[in-house]
Amino acid sequence: MDHHNLTEDERELARLVREFADEVVAPASYEADRTKTLPLDVVAQMGELGLFGLPFPEVYGGQGGDYFALCLAIEALARVDQSIAITLEAGVSLGAMPVFRFGTEEQKRELLPALLSGEALAGFGLTEPEAGSDAGATRTNARLEGGEWVINGSKQFITNSGTAITRFVTVTAVTGSQDGRKEISTIVVPNGTPGFTVEAPYDKVGWHASDTHPLTFADARVPEANLLGERGRGFANFLHILDEGRIAIAALSTGAAEGCLEAAVDYAKKRMVFGEALSARQSIQFVLARMQARVHTARLAWHHAARLRDAGRPFKTEAAIAKLTASDAAMDNARDATQIFGGNGFMNEYLVARHYRDSKILEIGEGTSEVQLLVIARALGVA
Repeated sequence: MDHHNLTEDERELARLVREFADEVVAPASYEADRTKTLPLDVVAQMGELGLFGLPFPEVYGGQGGDYFALCLAIEALARVDQSIAITLEAGVSLGAMPVFRFGTEEQKRELLPALLSGEALAGFGLTEPEAGSDAGATRTNARLEGGEWVINGSKQFITNSGTAITRFVTVTAVTGSQDGRKEISTIVVPNGTPGFTVEAPYDKVGWHASDTHPLTFADARVPEANLLGERGRGFANFLHILDEGRIAIAALSTGAAEGCLEAAVDYAKKRMVFGEALSARQSIQFVLARMQARVHTARLAWHHAARLRDAGRPFKTEAAIAKLTASDAAMDNARDATQIFGGNGFMNEYLVARHYRDSKILEIGEGTSEVQLLVIARALGVA
């Protein structure tokens, strides 16, 4: 861990979460992956540490920290278990943050305390079979009827939507039209609402212990007051949340890349081949050196984007650069680490095998690598 320019509080936080990851998360990681089960006892301990409340004011039960602090925690967790790291990232960025950013004071005081303590989780339903980045393709709709929103449609790939402690999902829905375009709003739908069904979990390539489901809505009714934020601003608001989330995914990717590096260095030193340690071979040394360079570069990128965000300065392009750089680093390091491990790298009980499966989604979720390139190209004025 070679973080630079951290305050003492930030350094202590990184150390604390790293120890928690090594002592609590890592020992449970393989079994959680094998059984495809989110360990809620680990989530509860994360809540007790205050991780879910890191970037929120104390008045709502938060820790009074900033987004940089959250990303430090996510990176430390991702070294040993990406499923646990994404549970924290999504719980904050997609679950609690929309309420904090756009909710009424009443909504904040009602919904945030349980989320920030880790007692509850929430999801955000944006993606549909034919809509994600393309807001115009959104088909889920909501109409006002008798003081209630009546919601119909479906969502897919929704994280933290079906756990035993999930309280609600916030969904984007077409609520009308403005100037010939779809008016998209966000609405809070509590779990257990009649007509709202959390479908069976996905059989995923990776992130096995992360809770992910498709959702369906068939005349699901919620009070009109469950509108989150201004009507018609749902997608625009979510784009702001997505920019922040890209920094967090970059931090997660950096942690994954570092976890692969640490495992590969340790294995290469211990693995004897033809009478010498694998690490004695210059070809292996060069692979490890490139892995370290990727971790370092990825960390600098997300640090910069997070500092800009917390300073209230524009960070959209820097967030895209960070996510692109770090997700590439995670995937490349996972591939290289798996190669160094040889046959063992193909066995799921080894961390590098799980990172190899898990890391691919980092190039897809919260905006694909191609979307990040488009954001960067637009900033250059060439797209």
